[in-house]
Amino acid sequence: MSMWVFIPLILLVVGIAYWEIWVCEGAHLGRRFVIWLYDIAAVRYERIKQFDPTWERQFLAEPVAKVLGTLPNASVLDVGAGTGRLAHSLFQLPNIQARVICLEPSKSMLKRGLSRTPSESTRWVRGWAVPLPFPDEHFDLVASLEILEFTPHPMETIEELARVLRPGGWLLVTNRVGKEARWIFGKTFTRERFPEILGDVGFDNVEVFRWQVTYDLAWAQKKG
Repeated sequence: MSMWVFIPLILLVVGIAYWEIWVCEGAHLGRRFVIWLYDIAAVRYERIKQFDPTWERQFLAEPVAKVLGTLPNASVLDVGAGTGRLAHSLFQLPNIQARVICLEPSKSMLKRGLSRTPSESTRWVRGWAVPLPFPDEHFDLVASLEILEFTPHPMETIEELARVLRPGGWLLVTNRVGKEARWIFGKTFTRERFPEILGDVGFDNVEVFRWQVTYDLAWAQKKG
């Protein structure tokens, strides 16, 4: 049989592999595969993401600090903390009186994060988003940035974020948008639907901002 017969099949397999690994980051292959990919990428993660310190301060650290400023000794949970993006940016600001718990399932990402965040204000926990290893109504602010679509069941993840947040507390979460979002089958929400979902699980004062090409950034306050 001619080799040419197999070329379309090879191209199809390569295309599917690219889609699942590069676009979906293994989301449909199970959470352990996702974590394996992040373990591999940990040492290059900041270079890959190319976080802009000014951008991070303006859109993450300063708004979080504003919320925490009204809450002495506030407790913060960052779910899917990566290498400590939020904590690293937050503690660049002066006079932050808060305790941040960074939850991250990737051992290599966690190890990297430990070296980038202040030990006296940050505690790292290795664990999954569902279920979160914390009691109900425990945190003043819960953040989860750029991970919902890579969890096994994004809706369950949102419900867990709401569960551990105190009444009146704030949620900071991203929603995957853009051309690629539609191809992460069963893992993303439309811009129209996302605020409704947050309302359905007990949030109000929902504000969604167009943040990046591939992500919207949402703030929401838990009812109560």
